[in-house]
Amino acid sequence: MAFIRPIKSRRTLRSTIAEYTRTSRCCHSNTAPSALSCSLSLSPTALLSGLRHASASVTVYGQPGLPPAAQPTPCVGAVPCDGNVLQPVGSYGVNITNAIPVQLYSGGMGGLSIGLAHFFGFSLELSVANHLLGNNGNEIDPIFLNLMATVISRSKNLILRVGGNTQEQAVLIPGGLSDGAMIEKGPIGSSRTSTPALYVSPSLIYAMANVSSFLPTVQWFLGAPFNDTTNPRMQMAELGQQVLGSKLIGLQLGNEPDLYHQNQLRGSDYSPTQYDVEWGQVLQDYINDPNISNNSMFAAPSVCCGGNIGWTPEQVWNTGFLDHYADHLAYLAVQHYPADNCNGSSHVNPQDILQPIYLNHNAIQTQNAAYVNSTAIAQSLGKPFLLFETNTASCGGFSGLSDSFAAAMWAVDYSFNMAMGNVSHAFFHVGGQSDYYNPFTPPATNQSRFRQWTVGSTFYSSLVVAEALGTSGQAQIVDLYLNNNAALTPGYVVYEAGTPQRVVLMNYVTDSSGASNYTAYISIGGNQTGTPGATPASVQVKYLLADSVSEKFAITWAGQTFGGPFESDGRLQGAEVIYTYQCDQTNNVCAVPMPAPALAIVFLSSGALSESEPQSTVTFATTTSYSNAANTATINQAVLATSNGRGGGNWDTVGSTSFGSSNGAVGATAMLASAVLTGGVAVLGAVLAGYAGWR
Repeated sequence: MAFIRPIKSRRTLRSTIAEYTRTSRCCHSNTAPSALSCSLSLSPTALLSGLRHASASVTVYGQPGLPPAAQPTPCVGAVPCDGNVLQPVGSYGVNITNAIPVQLYSGGMGGLSIGLAHFFGFSLELSVANHLLGNNGNEIDPIFLNLMATVISRSKNLILRVGGNTQEQAVLIPGGLSDGAMIEKGPIGSSRTSTPALYVSPSLIYAMANVSSFLPTVQWFLGAPFNDTTNPRMQMAELGQQVLGSKLIGLQLGNEPDLYHQNQLRGSDYSPTQYDVEWGQVLQDYINDPNISNNSMFAAPSVCCGGNIGWTPEQVWNTGFLDHYADHLAYLAVQHYPADNCNGSSHVNPQDILQPIYLNHNAIQTQNAAYVNSTAIAQSLGKPFLLFETNTASCGGFSGLSDSFAAAMWAVDYSFNMAMGNVSHAFFHVGGQSDYYNPFTPPATNQSRFRQWTVGSTFYSSLVVAEALGTSGQAQIVDLYLNNNAALTPGYVVYEAGTPQRVVLMNYVTDSSGASNYTAYISIGGNQTGTPGATPASVQVKYLLADSVSEKFAITWAGQTFGGPFESDGRLQGAEVIYTYQCDQTNNVCAVPMPAPALAIVFLSSGALSESEPQSTVTFATTTSYSNAANTATINQAVLATSNGRGGGNWDTVGSTSFGSSNGAVGATAMLASAVLTGGVAVLGAVLAGYAGWR
C-alpha cells in the first residue's frame, strides 16, 4: 500500500538511548489476556465459532496438504476473523408495547444536559498508533483519514487521544529508531493487561500533526508517563507542544493511577494522598522545564475503577487535589468500562451479560451515577469533564458481543446517558488486532498491500451520535423515559435553543415475526400540556438496521454500509436512504415505525436534518490495483475528492461492499413495511426515485 506523504519529519533533537523504566502497568491494554493460533482445515467462521469468552489474537493459518501457492491468506484479527455469534435476545418474557407516545414540549424539558458538541471521539492505544496512523510521520494511512473524515463531515470537529496503558512505559528516542520505525515494543510486563514497554520515535508526533494538516479540525490529547516520578520523562510532552501547537489541547499525566499497585508500579498501600503529592512533584518538573510552553493543559486524575479495585473521583478530590492544582488542570477526567475482561478478572460468558448489561436501558441509566457529583464540580470550576477512555469491556471486550449490532446500539445509549450526566466528551478505545471492541481495525502489517480495513459495529455509533447532536454546539439532550422507562425501548430528545430538533428511538429486541415492532407517536406541545400544538407537517428519519442484535457486519446506517471483514476503504458505500413520514397535524401526532431491532433518528425539521447531514466529505481515494485478492487497494498519493460520504463523485453507482449483495439488513427493512402508515413513507434522493417502500 502506498501512503499519503505530507510534510517531512524534522529530527533536530540529539539522538539518545533512553533506559527502560518499569515494564508493567495498569488496566485496559491492547494486548489480550491470551493468544490463540489455529491450524485446521476449516473455514475461519467454522473454526472459530466455538470461541466465546477470552479476548484473543485470532490467527487462522493455511490448510494442510495444499501447496504454498494455493494456500489461502491467513486471517488475522479478532473482529474480522472470529466467527463467534451470540444468540440474539428477544423480549425475555416482557410484553412489548406496540404503540408508544412520545410527548415533547416547546421551550425545553427538565433534566437537559449542558451544551454538547463533537461528543464522540476515539482513544488510540499508544502501542498501536503506528498501525492506525501510518508507518512513520511521512506516511499517513488514507483509510484512517477517510474514517475520520466520515465522522468530521457530521460533527465538524473531532478529538483524538493517543495514550493508554502503554504511555507509562513509553520512552521517546529523540533521534528516532534505527530501522525508521515509529514504535518498537519491548518486553511484556506482568501487569494484569500484559502491557509492553515501548520505544517511540518523534515520527509519531509528526504523524499526528500531519493528520491535522489533512483534516484541520482534528485536535489531540497526548498521554505522558507518570510511572517514574523521580525522573519524569517529559520529552513526549515537549515535542507534542512544539510540533502540534494549537492542535494539542491537553496532556494526560498518568493513566489509571488507582490500579498502579496491581501492576507493580507502586506498593500495595499506594493511596490517593500519595498520588496527590506525587502529581504535584511531577507538575513542578513541568513548570520548571523551559521546553514546556503550557503547564496548564493537563487532564486528571483519570481514575477508572471505583471503590472495588480502584478509587472513586471523590477519593481524589478529598485529598485537596483540585484546590492544589486547579490552575494547571484544563480538564477533569475519568475512565470507565461497564465490564472487566482483563487478566485476573473472573471468567465471563458474554452470552450471559448481553441482556443484563448491554440490551438494558435501565442498566445503562446507572452508568453515569458515579460521575454526576464530579461533573457538577467540573461545571463549578468551568472545566469540561471527560470520559477519557471507554468501550464495552476492558482489555479488548468480549467475543461476539463487543463486535455486534448490540454493541452499536449500546454505545449510542451509553453515550447519551453520559452526555445527559454532563460529560463533555467520551473517547472509545481502539486497540490491537486482538481486541473485539475496535471501531476500526487495519489489516496485519504484512497484508496491508492487498487487504483493506475492517470497520466494527461501534464506528456506526460515532456517526449516529454526531448526527443526533448536530454541529451547532448548542445541543442539549435528555432521556425521555419512554414507555414507563422500559428497558428495551429507550429514547432521547435533542434540543437546541429551547426547540426540539431530533428524537432518537431504539428497539433492543430481535424478533423476525413483527410482534415486537412498535410505532412511536411523537407530539410537540398540545394534548394535555397546556401549550399550543407544534407538531410539524412531516418528519424525516434515518435508521440504523441489522437483522439481529448479534449481527456483526450486515449493518446499515441510512442504507449505507462499510461492508464486511477487510472490505472498507473508510468511506460509506451505497446510496443514502432517508424516509419522510407525513404527520397528522389535526391530531398533533407523527407516527414513526420501529422494527425489532433498530435505532432511528427522527429529524423534526428540515433545518435539523440539514445541520446533521454530511455536506462535503474530504476523501482520500483508493484504487484497486493488486490482482491476487479481492477488496485490495493501493493509494493514489494525496488525491482528494469531495462527497457527502457516498464514496466520491460517483456515489450513485456504488453498491454494497459484500459480493452478491445489493442491500444489508433486509429482514429489518422488510418487517418495517408492515408498520408503515398508508401514504406515510416517501424515500428521498434521486437515486431511489420511484422506490415504493421498504423491501
